[in-house]
Amino acid sequence: MSRRPGRGRTPRAPAVVAAPPVPATHPAMVVALLATALFVLFSVTFLLFDTDFWQHLLVGKAIWQTHSIPVTQLWTWPTYGAPDVNASWGFRALIWPFWVAGGATGLFAWRWLSSLAVFALLWITARRMGARGFAALLAMALCALVYRLRSQIRPETLVAVLLALQIWILETRRQGGRDRVAWCVTIAWIWANAHISWYLGFAVMGAYGLDDLVHARRDSAAAARLRRLAWTALAALAISFVNPWGWRALWQPFEYQLVWRNEPIYRTIVELNPVDWTNYLWSPLLGLMVLWPLLIAWRGWSGASDRAELALCLGFTVLALSTQRFIGIWALVATPFLMRGLDAFVTSMRWPAWTAPPGVRAAFVVLACAGLAASDARRVDPPPGVGIDWERFPVRACDVIASEGIRGRGFNNFEYGGYQAWRFWPDRSRLPFIDVHQAGTTLDRKLYVDAFNSADGWRALDARHHFDYVLLTRAAPVARRLPDILDADSSWALVFADDAATLYVRRAGPLAGVAARLEYHLLTGGDASIAALGEACARDTVLRARVKAELQRAGAASPWHATAMSLLANVALQDGRYDEGSALLNRALAIMPGLKRAHERLGLIALEQGRSADAVREFQREREQQPLASNIAVLVGRARQQAGDFRRARDAYRDAARLDPGDREAADSLASAERRAGP
Repeated sequence: MSRRPGRGRTPRAPAVVAAPPVPATHPAMVVALLATALFVLFSVTFLLFDTDFWQHLLVGKAIWQTHSIPVTQLWTWPTYGAPDVNASWGFRALIWPFWVAGGATGLFAWRWLSSLAVFALLWITARRMGARGFAALLAMALCALVYRLRSQIRPETLVAVLLALQIWILETRRQGGRDRVAWCVTIAWIWANAHISWYLGFAVMGAYGLDDLVHARRDSAAAARLRRLAWTALAALAISFVNPWGWRALWQPFEYQLVWRNEPIYRTIVELNPVDWTNYLWSPLLGLMVLWPLLIAWRGWSGASDRAELALCLGFTVLALSTQRFIGIWALVATPFLMRGLDAFVTSMRWPAWTAPPGVRAAFVVLACAGLAASDARRVDPPPGVGIDWERFPVRACDVIASEGIRGRGFNNFEYGGYQAWRFWPDRSRLPFIDVHQAGTTLDRKLYVDAFNSADGWRALDARHHFDYVLLTRAAPVARRLPDILDADSSWALVFADDAATLYVRRAGPLAGVAARLEYHLLTGGDASIAALGEACARDTVLRARVKAELQRAGAASPWHATAMSLLANVALQDGRYDEGSALLNRALAIMPGLKRAHERLGLIALEQGRSADAVREFQREREQQPLASNIAVLVGRARQQAGDFRRARDAYRDAARLDPGDREAADSLASAERRAGP
């Protein structure tokens, strides 16, 4: 390639067409593959926080211990003995030996093995499709980041393996490789006995069948493939009925679409709602959802259209956008096609000569994976690690139920039903009211939602069942108004509270003795009642001392006492004891790194003490948890202004005004900072 340097300028390195594909056995590709595999493992290595897995373990335990598949409701007391369709029994039986072998580590072994199997199959599929460059590995890493949150101990992890295997079979067949389509019959049978999403396998077969149908008119081989695929789909559908409940198990996803999804309780479940993009601000999801159709369009413009890919992209994107529990499935379906498309696009471009050696391109992949991992490691929710995030579960509350002899008709939020059943099954007197699958009658499910939203709703449900105790999560979006309703009801006594749960017992009846011994006289469980108590403490020093004693008792009752430490810090700050308040907030953060407003208060303390740099650091940490909060951006500006850095203060105020144009404090502060910062 000739050079023509300009006058007085250094000649540029020649641009070259991207190097040809690198064999999988090339040392550079092996290194890049290893780095990507390690990143996939890292991406799914975070503490288990999903509430469902306890019930999965319990049912698996029951299957192995009784050598039978439960077909009646054994996990909740109101509907005990009623018929129960448990479409996930196969996964639950599979996961139990992993728990027996290694506890939480055994569960992580399943996560690691299933994730590696899934992405190995998708990588093999993509290479079969022609994606043999290093850019394909970056696409896979980004898809793994989208999939990661669905890697909890759920049936979807087994479904992911089945889905990846089916795509590999169908794509290999389409690319002229061995026809293993008959394996899809076995996949369908396993799928129907592992999860209610069994129909997705048929959707994938349908997409590839559409591709065969288009070519069948002029290609006898495509017509033969289409006939074979059609017979395979019929056989797969027939064998799907071979499950303990027959057609009832297969009907469940359609029953949800036609009936259940209209019930209020299912509208409260976040993962069943359309995508909330505020939850994916730091995820590559949006970028990948835009990139996939763009790559499809680019390939079509280049004369390489793929009807199966187009059908899968359209169908699974609509599914994921309408119901965000399918985002992980979308990422897996998209992975081999994004790998192929991105690799083809990168290969079509011209690059500097120095990028041609495989080692250089492998280094890019290694650095990209390392950068993604370093960024991901800063997360506090969920925190990286191997184990269980115990503060998410009512461990100590259930300890109190066991040690104090609390039993009878209990009420709980369904998120905690799995753990409660895990702790106390088969003791029917301590089983939950509702489990993680919202077991119960239609009326009970309606009253359940009403109970969390109004005092009248709670009274209607309580009148129907006459509860003896109530076990609730401390998570505000889930608990909603019910803790405040119970705090205001003199017939109930709060007897336990930590970061995970609150436990109330009825003052009259069989648990009257427990109420008399353990009742908190001032401490409350609801957010509104706690806020009112805080305002009262600000006015009354005697009350503050009494509340402090009860908070210290709550802190001693559980190792997960960040909430109590946070409230004690507020008491200390009301007394003007800033150093003590800082120490308490840091103790709280050591227990719960994601504690909301803790860094904000530490920043305000630093501002009060004139420590501007510390204030900026704390407010910036709070912004990482609340990136859309304009008030935190204003506080960053105040700290910068206190340090005399008016230009950066101005930038912070501008950011606050951008986040909330109606924020008067941000607007006024910005005007002041602009005058002082100058042009």
